Amino acid sequence: MTTLKKIGVFDSGYGGLTVLGELQRILPQYEYIYLGDNARTPYGNRSFEVVYNFTLQAVKKLVELDCDLIILACNTASAKALRTIQQNDLPKIGSDKRVLGVIRPTTEVIGKYTSSSNIGILGTIGTIKSNSYGIELAKFFPEVNLVQKACPLWVPLIENNMHESIPGKMIIRDDVMDLLRQNDAIDTLLLACTHYPLVKPVIEEFVDASIQIIPQGEIVGLSLRDYLIRHEWMEEKLSKSGETTYYTTESPEDFNEKAALFLGKPIQAQKISL
Repeated sequence: MTTLKKIGVFDSGYGGLTVLGELQRILPQYEYIYLGDNARTPYGNRSFEVVYNFTLQAVKKLVELDCDLIILACNTASAKALRTIQQNDLPKIGSDKRVLGVIRPTTEVIGKYTSSSNIGILGTIGTIKSNSYGIELAKFFPEVNLVQKACPLWVPLIENNMHESIPGKMIIRDDVMDLLRQNDAIDTLLLACTHYPLVKPVIEEFVDASIQIIPQGEIVGLSLRDYLIRHEWMEEKLSKSGETTYYTTESPEDFNEKAALFLGKPIQAQKISL
């Protein structure tokens, strides 16, 4: 009997849960496996080689777990590892497997959100240094002016539930204000890290209401829905159990507690080694 396949969702930690939550909302019928490499997070300040090696290990593990379609729900992994995995590793792993990221689907549509053609990008050091958003956005919306800002403290703040503390809010405010000072025509802020939707309410406290703050989860979910419509051969072999299994490389107890903050519901994770 042919085993039905699952959709794998990978992140260096908890941020990918914001994408998973949108996938579960938009495409609730499919079976998902979430893998968080919490033991080695954060990825944002690591080298291209290290991020690539860690991400490839996760992809191989998800393939072992019967995932034929894998979403890198991590901007750093999408920026530093996706293309190499797609071009060099997937032919060896299996020609029927697919690995997708979050940067391409975001840049395909984000230019439609701005009226002024000025967008601000907030992300990790790795994502911003790679200039992946600048490169991809130029293909679809060459007229858009882009200002990018690395926010290295945001992920630790979020994962330690400090982003709503007074010191945490001051750090977030200073980073956002620094970006906006570089271009006062910015009318759209893209949260280019899947952790950052949790700080959206904080940002809304001190930016003008005319500035849109865009998380990626819904964009990625709608893009995946379109992908599965266009790739019937993949859609047909996916399990429709509606179930989700959670794995972490760190303590499941810690993961369960923090994951509830990202998903808004309790979950039970299992520990896994890469």
